[in-house]
Amino acid sequence: MAPGESLAGDAARIARACHEMAIRFHRGGKLIVFGNGGPATDAQHVVVEFVHPVIVGKRALPAISLTSDAASLTGIARVDGFDEVFAAQLRLLAAPEDIALGLSVDGRCANVRHGLTTARDLGLLTVGLLGADGGDIARDAVADHVVVARTDDPCIVKEVHVTIYHILWELVHVFFEQPGLLKSEAAR
Repeated sequence: MAPGESLAGDAARIARACHEMAIRFHRGGKLIVFGNGGPATDAQHVVVEFVHPVIVGKRALPAISLTSDAASLTGIARVDGFDEVFAAQLRLLAAPEDIALGLSVDGRCANVRHGLTTARDLGLLTVGLLGADGGDIARDAVADHVVVARTDDPCIVKEVHVTIYHILWELVHVFFEQPGLLKSEAAR
């Protein structure tokens, strides 16, 4: 089955993630996004989608990318190591009502894994967008919600991830437009 087509099988999982994200935003949370290489720029793309919606009438929602600040990334990496660059920022910037979204083309990025684990320990909702077979991030269930673009081709992974994060953005807004769906009881 093609990676894009396999998303149909993930529809319920994606909808649950979006609903829980909408609840976190409703409670005052923000989206914190991170990834390496190409996913670092995807993290910035996700953030601008939420912070500055291009569709008139859609609500702007708070989001930040942990990949945007080269000084912080390199400073943390120099002292604490590259595996720590996202976790260290999360410990300083995150609150329990927030959402951590980690991006990895193969699910094997140690710093993304460490960031998701730290976020979960801090009480954040954690979402992983992964590629290939999901790697150890999916296998070890370090995120509350995982969606895997099932291909080893990083270019296709990127295209599937773009589709997924646009779906995340759209469904979060759909939940905002439906009265009563953002109460904790509705999430069960």
